[in-house]
Amino acid sequence: MGVPAFFRWLSRKYASIIVHCVEEKGKECNGVRIPVDTTKPNPNEVEFDNLYLDMNGIIHPCTHPEDKPAPKNEDEMMVAIFEYIDRLFNIVRPRRVLYMAIDGVAPRAKMNQQRSRRFRASKEGVELTEEKARIREEVIQRGGYLPPEEIKERFDSNCITPGTEFMDNLAQCLRYYVADRLSNDPGWKNVTVLLSDASVPGEGEHKIMDYIRRQRAQPNHDPNTHHCLCGADADLIMLGLATHEPNFTIIREEFKPNKPRPCALCGQMGHEIKDCQGAAREKQGEHDEFADTMPVSEQEFIFIRLCVLREYLARELTMASLPFPFDFERSVDDWVFMCFFVGNDFLPHLPSLEIREGAIDRLVNIYKDVVHKTGGYLTENGYVNLERVELIMQAVGVAEDNIFKKRKEDDEGFKRRMKEKRKRMKAEQRGPAYMTTGQFAPQALGRRDRPEAVQNARHQAYDMRMQHNKDAAQFLKATMKNGGNSSAEASGSADNRGMKRKAEDSDSEPEPEDNVRLWEDGWKQRYYKTKFDVDVEDEDFRKKVVKSYVEGLCWVLRYYYQGCASWKWYFPFHYAPFASDFKDIKGMFTDFEKDTKPFKPLEQLMGVFPAASGNFLPPTWRSLMSSPDSPIIDFYPDDFAIDLNGKKYAWQGVALLPFVDERRLRAALADVYSDLTPEEVRRNSLGSDVMFLGKSHPLFDFIHELYRTESHEDTEIPAELCHGILGTLNLDDNPILPDKPVTSPIPMLRDISQNIAIGVKFKDPHFADGFVFKAVLLSGAKMPNKVLKPGDWEKGNREPWRPQLGFNQHRQQAHLDQSGFRALGHSLNRNQHGGQYSNAPPPSNYQQGNYRSSHRGGHQPFQHSRQNSLLGAPPSYHQPQYPRQQQQQQPAQQYGTSRGHGWDRAAQSQQSAYQQNMSRGQGGAPAAGTYQQRYHDRQDDWRGRRDTRGPQHQQN
Repeated sequence: MGVPAFFRWLSRKYASIIVHCVEEKGKECNGVRIPVDTTKPNPNEVEFDNLYLDMNGIIHPCTHPEDKPAPKNEDEMMVAIFEYIDRLFNIVRPRRVLYMAIDGVAPRAKMNQQRSRRFRASKEGVELTEEKARIREEVIQRGGYLPPEEIKERFDSNCITPGTEFMDNLAQCLRYYVADRLSNDPGWKNVTVLLSDASVPGEGEHKIMDYIRRQRAQPNHDPNTHHCLCGADADLIMLGLATHEPNFTIIREEFKPNKPRPCALCGQMGHEIKDCQGAAREKQGEHDEFADTMPVSEQEFIFIRLCVLREYLARELTMASLPFPFDFERSVDDWVFMCFFVGNDFLPHLPSLEIREGAIDRLVNIYKDVVHKTGGYLTENGYVNLERVELIMQAVGVAEDNIFKKRKEDDEGFKRRMKEKRKRMKAEQRGPAYMTTGQFAPQALGRRDRPEAVQNARHQAYDMRMQHNKDAAQFLKATMKNGGNSSAEASGSADNRGMKRKAEDSDSEPEPEDNVRLWEDGWKQRYYKTKFDVDVEDEDFRKKVVKSYVEGLCWVLRYYYQGCASWKWYFPFHYAPFASDFKDIKGMFTDFEKDTKPFKPLEQLMGVFPAASGNFLPPTWRSLMSSPDSPIIDFYPDDFAIDLNGKKYAWQGVALLPFVDERRLRAALADVYSDLTPEEVRRNSLGSDVMFLGKSHPLFDFIHELYRTESHEDTEIPAELCHGILGTLNLDDNPILPDKPVTSPIPMLRDISQNIAIGVKFKDPHFADGFVFKAVLLSGAKMPNKVLKPGDWEKGNREPWRPQLGFNQHRQQAHLDQSGFRALGHSLNRNQHGGQYSNAPPPSNYQQGNYRSSHRGGHQPFQHSRQNSLLGAPPSYHQPQYPRQQQQQQPAQQYGTSRGHGWDRAAQSQQSAYQQNMSRGQGGAPAAGTYQQRYHDRQDDWRGRRDTRGPQHQQN
């Protein structure tokens, strides 16, 4: 979803939805890698049934990573993708289904965003190359050193688009990968694997949602299936809520901001390309053995528990005194719908709604009033009630003027704070305003020679005072000359007179020009004139924009709940209308055009690629992008404007590209279709999902029989043989069959000589046109245990609330026993005091003597002579540095015996527990002079020293 800040906002407001993944690592023995046994229970203390992979979120970081060296060739990219899937399978360990979905041809509404991204990527690549060449020349002219330029072909990430040779090769490699895992990994043997490659139309995540919707509409579906969906897009959270499945979890990489990246010019860390000075590279390691390595940390994963998010939403959306029964599932659908207003992949967000400004909270508050007034919800099963939506838009419209003014105030306040911060940082870099000199000058640490004895200190102090007064007088004169501007530096007043301050020395950054000025009166007139080049009085045009936006809202919601309503529809403007423009929208939308078809893969490439990526297309198709005589040359501008639209960075702006006219595009392609080779014709055709399973799967014999009888008709899956999954099967044109070797498409990987996997085409269950998938909880669904703290917990419970830190509600809390405290005390330096926990005794429940030795009877785990070095001493408890309240009033002679819960009581309990452990472990009291005797001596000496101080000292 096109809301960069959505997940950050969600995870901060609803913090308990996040759970860090526990990942079991493989081991290595004598140079042989031992893989993880995924047949064992999940270490995250939860068992997942189905794992769905939005593959594009895996392909991109594996092919062009940002925080580690990129793969050298396509084969290494494929291996990186395999290893990434292995990590996810190891963490999640699905027991029924693994669904891998790659983005196919997208709906026209999505293609506009894809086109913008690919044109931007091409433009940024050209600009980076030019910038590197310019800075390289400047650095070399200054005498700097830079490593020679590598003659390396840049990986064009635009090839990760349906129809390219790269995506076709990826599909073949994934077929090999699945066959290998089903044949050799015990954790895969009973898993049904579904692969939907780029030849199957639809976005990856929406193909997954379509599969879930169609399966849960079947009578054999298990309503308590535990789903886990992998992907980094924020819209996966919305899609998961839209399924109304009670057990739905999302797994994604943990986002860590401000990761260090190497300079694109010299390859060193610590600076960007614009700050590169061509400095000599520091030696990495004693013998420079780490010169070609980049310090990387393995990416960690987190779970997002949608069942906990549902708990949060239940508290936030529940409304009392409604004129009708409250339906939480309907209110969740309305919440998902309202999130579309702050941005998505298909519509620009409304100007007055920014998620960083609390737009969703504002919409929720308005929504509660609207539901009370209208007596109903905004949506039902993916269909919108526009009359009620209009009330929400009008309520937002009333506040638009104040929203824009407050946004300006917040922006100015932020700039002011940043300016002050930069001043403070500059002052810190300059060092202290006054530094002593001469005999009192600071001495460097670690000097071998001792400082000389001070001579004539009084005369030296006089000179220092005189110099300080002289500097103060110069500063005062400079301040008066500058009209009272104290920020001017006295030291530079003479030297810098008449010189222009450099741009990098300025306290403020250049601001992009904003001609709309939403915070000033007349903002609506300026907005429509600047963005649409029309007058605000042109009511017909404004209604046209609003009508298209209303259609978009209906299309997006239908897409999330029912599937793609139209492959042809798209929003034909770069900007959204204002909320106050949504008037009389009830009759603006009726329905979408029926029986629309998606583009073919190569047609989509022509619709989203810039001319610079034309090498992925056939030669005659490519010429349509660059030839001056091409009838569609205007679709492929060499350069284009980016409107920042009130933002700061170019990537946040709006790419002002011309929209592709589908009729003109198809007419131009009609003349070059005949030039396609048979291989290109195959890549340009639409494909089907493929189901894979191993020999031990109950459905294996059924599919094997289809191949034996060569049945080419669609065959229904017996639900009892495949975990209740329904659909139709058909023979694959290039099947993977058991007992037949599978050739590896990657030279560095071995062929599968003993294959036990089988593959067959798979289609989801078919439903009649007009069928409506119900957005409800299924009967028999069991809701997970509550995780959040009940609101009335303090009233009915005396025990403190223990938050649930993982999936297991009854997880045992980790704690240290006596041996743990001894090891801790032995490892830590006792001579260092004043730490955060240096004065804290162990919790009282650790002092109950619950320690049990693992050695019984006469077996002695440690020899007496080794006991002192292995066990260490028990923790020593120091007198606290902060004052006591009651215990301090007691005299010194009673300090160690009368305190109810002081340090001595903890020490005595520690001593008693240690005696018990010693008697258990060695069958008797320890000999004199051992560890325990030294412990007694140290305790007596400690008490004696305290007693000699007297009661008056114990009060401090």
